[in-house]
Amino acid sequence: MPYLNSKKNKEVNILLNFALLGCGKIAQRHSNLLGNNEISGAKLAAVCDAKIENAEIISKKFNVPCFSNMEKMMETCKIDVVVILTPSGLHAEHTIRLAKFGCDILVEKPMALTLSDADLMIEACDREGVKLFVVKQNRFNVPVVALRQALEDGRFGKLIMGTTRVRWCRHQAYYDQDSWRGTWAFDGGVLANQASHHIDLLEWMMGGVESVSAKSINALANIEAEDTAIALLKFKNGALGVIEATTAVRPKDLEGSLSILGEKGSVEIGGFAANELKTWNFSEDKEVDEKIFQNAYENPNHKYGYAHKKYYDHVVDCINGQSPQLVDGLQGRRSLELINTIYRSIETNSEINISHQSGSSKLGKI
Repeated sequence: MPYLNSKKNKEVNILLNFALLGCGKIAQRHSNLLGNNEISGAKLAAVCDAKIENAEIISKKFNVPCFSNMEKMMETCKIDVVVILTPSGLHAEHTIRLAKFGCDILVEKPMALTLSDADLMIEACDREGVKLFVVKQNRFNVPVVALRQALEDGRFGKLIMGTTRVRWCRHQAYYDQDSWRGTWAFDGGVLANQASHHIDLLEWMMGGVESVSAKSINALANIEAEDTAIALLKFKNGALGVIEATTAVRPKDLEGSLSILGEKGSVEIGGFAANELKTWNFSEDKEVDEKIFQNAYENPNHKYGYAHKKYYDHVVDCINGQSPQLVDGLQGRRSLELINTIYRSIETNSEINISHQSGSSKLGKI
């Protein structure tokens, strides 16, 4: 596993300058890690937001320059990596414009809302010779790492079923904070936003998807897109999958879970963000199993989990040539293709073959 085999060279002392583009809620997590020097080899060098007052809050907290224009920031400051934290519908435009400055780019999930935009992002970064990272921090959760290793070791045998459940609480006030939330053009619903990490984990574990059949509703939220959805998947290896996602849980969050079932074993990861190992059963026991179960409990006490730090450490290692890249643009595109196929199934009320779908969904359209 690439991120397990990273060989940190302690002689390397390259300090990378990171800039944040977009200073909304998720920027608090990113700025705290970079601004508090929690990431070895990285520092927060600048912040930018179209609403300068948002950027000023982080600027004052960490004593870094702030901007309302990203080109001005890039021309003024020495920046090695830009972290794009703007609304999802703007990720492609911002990535393409920033790639011209020769900086590596880290973009929050989902990398884009349409496959055509994702392709343009990948092409722009390839053309300029810069790395494109897509934030999938849950791949670095301790129980997720253990699960992936068990899969690669063949401990499950034939895969039977994979299930992910995102049962979270988002009141109307959450959507009303910003005009783009829950819109087709800039955000999407629970599938594209809140559940995208878990959908990525499911496909990463189970392999490529052959077909999708899905339904959605607006249960409680007054938004354009859905707040509740289910999808049935058929994987190319013959296994089945289930995605259950909602932000209509009340009065508080329940879970963000993942379970994998095979002919020789079963693993269930629960907690808020797939951080808590609940079941680890295999027909053939190994000495390491007891240790895995003891060490893989790290249920987070905040909504972003613990693994952003591990993800940033991985990014720094990749840029310094000490680790292969785990989630590049092509990897980020895979889960986006699945999400778009789910939306197509909902809109057409039919089963969609992921490799033969025609047209596109409403996601990312104005």
